[in-house]
Amino acid sequence: MPRHASILAGLTAIVLGLQPGPVPGTWGYGGGPQQTRYSPLTAINRENVARLEVAWTYDTGESGPLQTQPVVVEDVLYGYTPTHKAFALNAATGARLWTFDPGIKGSGPNRGVMFWRGRTERRVFAAVDNYIYALDPATGKPIESFGTNGRIDLRESLGRDPGTQGVRLTTPGVIYNDLMIVGGRVGEGLPTSPGDIRAYDVRTGALRWAFHTIPHPGEAGYETWPKQAWEYSGGANNWPGMALDEKTGIVYVPTGSAASDFYGADRLGDNQFANCLLALDANTGKRVWHFQFVRHDLWDRDPPSPPGLVTVRREGRTVEAVAQATKQGYVFLFDRANGTPLFPIEYRAYPASTVPGEVTAAEQALPLKPLPFARQRLTEDLLTRRTPEAHAAAVEQFARMRSDGQFVPFGLDRPTVVFPGYDGGAEYGGQAFDPDSGLYYVNANDLAWTGQLAPNTGGQSGRALYLQHCALCHRDDRAGTPPQIPALAGIGARRSFPEIVALTPAPIAARSVRRALLSLLTEQLATGQADVASYADDLATLLLSARGRGS
Repeated sequence: MPRHASILAGLTAIVLGLQPGPVPGTWGYGGGPQQTRYSPLTAINRENVARLEVAWTYDTGESGPLQTQPVVVEDVLYGYTPTHKAFALNAATGARLWTFDPGIKGSGPNRGVMFWRGRTERRVFAAVDNYIYALDPATGKPIESFGTNGRIDLRESLGRDPGTQGVRLTTPGVIYNDLMIVGGRVGEGLPTSPGDIRAYDVRTGALRWAFHTIPHPGEAGYETWPKQAWEYSGGANNWPGMALDEKTGIVYVPTGSAASDFYGADRLGDNQFANCLLALDANTGKRVWHFQFVRHDLWDRDPPSPPGLVTVRREGRTVEAVAQATKQGYVFLFDRANGTPLFPIEYRAYPASTVPGEVTAAEQALPLKPLPFARQRLTEDLLTRRTPEAHAAAVEQFARMRSDGQFVPFGLDRPTVVFPGYDGGAEYGGQAFDPDSGLYYVNANDLAWTGQLAPNTGGQSGRALYLQHCALCHRDDRAGTPPQIPALAGIGARRSFPEIVALTPAPIAARSVRRALLSLLTEQLATGQADVASYADDLATLLLSARGRGS
């Protein structure tokens, strides 16, 4: 991965002339609050795009993956370094104006800052780990009157002990009037944090409203979860971002699956508000309407990107609509005001789960139009024919799998093919919409993945804890998928114990799990069964266990 981000001369011109956003002359995340990634400018076109030259580059001085989108406000570009230091550059020259170092080493996706401007004030909101800082756009210094010493802690105000929670932004929220509306990434398995959608006062950092995606007693949807789920369940969070209709004051929020991803015996029911598109009143957080794409999700089928606010012609009339692309490879289209589907949606029955304790939803929804943009079932004729030997090997493996299309529950006996895979379908980068042509553009994936469940018979052994909390991302052999997901094998030789602790994003794992592993490793050290390096190696499998729900 290069250590610098290159900005093309033409790109600088594009971002300076934007689609209207919350601040004139702003190119926000996804092109603006409507998330259409569209610019009406014509200075760069198909005839001259090949002649663009690099105008300047900016070297962050750091190594590692850099998954962020620059945000431009007038003549200043704001971004993040790989360790989540926020910075500001002169957008025309690339000259650095300031860098904000919070003293916390972040890692992973951090896709953009948020910007607010009042009559006499301006603020940049930058996230790192569990915090959101309010920065002075001119100096990059925290604004001390915001929250506590210039920051708010997303672990607070969830109705649970903040010390056991872990919430961080991978994608920016939206600014509406004097509100900053955010979701957040949480853990993939239980125990983890709930996915409340929250709005904060941009001046003070005070919590103005919260929408409980795991309903509390007396709230709509409470009956679709176990009675105590609001106290222990987690997920149903907004990690890919959201869209905002500034004219109507409605924010459109896609939510992820409930924890744990692939086994839901402890969350029986349809789990309303998980795997949904929520339309909320941006002023109050009150629900306007919602649609649930997947009931009682067992396949990690959370919407992977923000919805797009589009205008379409349907049955002779113009409709202000919202489009949501999904990992299943379908696009759902709704009337923005009331959630009425613009095309028929069919509910179909799918196989029941054979896993003890699991109860699948009776039906799942798929639209009849538009047709899917990704293949829907992996069959033998789609397997590689690169060589006869490769084809034979693929066929041999495929014969041991179950491949019956969408919404087939995982079993204990053999792997189940998920197609499109956990990456979609659609991906986190989002979609684009051209209002002149009416065309909607999707970057489509249709790589196959597999999934299988196994009985949890390992108790509190280090191996069992690793498989439960870590292996989904870091693999069962600890090899990871660098650079995005680092390898943990041998980490005790590469990192000191304090460094491993410093890399821990949040206390995502439960205290009881941490105590069990610490007790196990302490006993091994005392009896000479482990050395310091292996101690750090095994402890890292817990401390770095959860990369977080969604990306």
